[in-house]
Amino acid sequence: MTQSVVVQVGQCGNQIGCRFWNLVLREHANINKKGIYDEALSNFFRNVDARYTDGGGINLNKGLIRTLKARAVLIDMEEGVLNELLQGPLRDVFDNKQLISDVSGSGNNWAVGYKQYGNQYRDQIVDTLRKTAEHCDSLQCFFLIHSMGGGTGSGLGTFVLSLLQDEFPEVYRFVTSVYPSAEDDVITSPYNSVLAMKELTEHADCVLPIENQSLVDIVNKIQQMASGKMASVKMKSTLISSQSEAKRQEKPFDAMNNIVANLLLNLTSSSRFEGSLNMDLNEITMNLVPFPRLHYLVSSLTPLYTLADLNIPTRRLDQMFTDAFSKDHQLMHADPKRNLYLACALLVRGNVQISDLRRNIERLKPSLQFVSWNREGWKTSLCSIPPVGHTHSLLALANNTCVKSTFTDLKDRFVKLYKKKAHIHHYLHVDGMEQSCFTEATNSLTSLIEEYNELDATKGQIINNVPRLSIAT
Repeated sequence: MTQSVVVQVGQCGNQIGCRFWNLVLREHANINKKGIYDEALSNFFRNVDARYTDGGGINLNKGLIRTLKARAVLIDMEEGVLNELLQGPLRDVFDNKQLISDVSGSGNNWAVGYKQYGNQYRDQIVDTLRKTAEHCDSLQCFFLIHSMGGGTGSGLGTFVLSLLQDEFPEVYRFVTSVYPSAEDDVITSPYNSVLAMKELTEHADCVLPIENQSLVDIVNKIQQMASGKMASVKMKSTLISSQSEAKRQEKPFDAMNNIVANLLLNLTSSSRFEGSLNMDLNEITMNLVPFPRLHYLVSSLTPLYTLADLNIPTRRLDQMFTDAFSKDHQLMHADPKRNLYLACALLVRGNVQISDLRRNIERLKPSLQFVSWNREGWKTSLCSIPPVGHTHSLLALANNTCVKSTFTDLKDRFVKLYKKKAHIHHYLHVDGMEQSCFTEATNSLTSLIEEYNELDATKGQIINNVPRLSIAT
């Protein structure tokens, strides 16, 4: 059994991480009724007391999880979120050795996060990552969670990413990046995002871009569903609740963070549970990333109200597949059906047969445009364990040229600020930061957009006699 380590950077990254650990424990508690430390748990947790391997010390259902420690590194240059986590219900899952923090924050400045705090905390970060890795028998993947708009998430987050490549070159690097909306209240977010994009393009194996505005739209959709006659919100909902007490306890971004946490929950289900057609994480990069730089995957979830948050009549299986390809279910503002697919993965959980999967792929294929050299570019996974409260669910990951619209909008917002040289001096005052950093970042993003444009230009073309890869023997 392989293991994975979650690296949470910045306020957003740690808040999403907190939701993930909460949900993954909830899911394991629902399945592992005896509370036995097993291979499924070992993927993201280690047992710190060898005496308890038979359920004697790990009672997940009653919250007695003191023998479990999450395989995680938590980094933030403000103490607030980490202190709150250590005082909350997950406090026993972490210890202070896994936390790296400061008090002043990065001031929404990528250069402070990357150049200043990166250099200041480099040795401590490397030491913590190594110690976490040493607790793994077979470390397969690092999951980095961060935001693009602030200073710590974008700057220190991408600094950590480059460290992971240097220190653990053979371990996969999956990054979940939350992109700011156009109306973001951080004026410097276009700078931070474009500077971070260069690092993501160079150092990540796979990036799952998530847009804040898309999360807001999905939460609003869930609320509309909950207010309808056919649905009701469950009392212990992790998304929204009609109960006044739960409302008071709920934090503003919990619903949005929960959606991203569910994405990670479904992405890692094959690593944690058995299935008739399990997909290893390395298979995602191998099958969905034909070009090293084009590793940005558009994700969609269905049903949106995973983990039994809403009492809604189960939708037909075929409808679930249809929803996964509609623009309303994408976790970024994009319409993959109107753009070109390089490859697509379907990660299905629950009571679904391989024949159902194949039938739906054949049904959907005529409406989807694939590159001419990869018309059969489908990767599928079937995990037998469904999300809590559901019979089945689907996570679709698409390598699709539709991501370029988000990148183009981001570049336009950057250029609008940069032309005025607005706030540039705050960056250039940081040691090691030069104006050439902005030029290199915009050139990298422009090149990335052009690569997607070149692929889009091939839409509808049929290329015959494509030379096959010759393998030396």
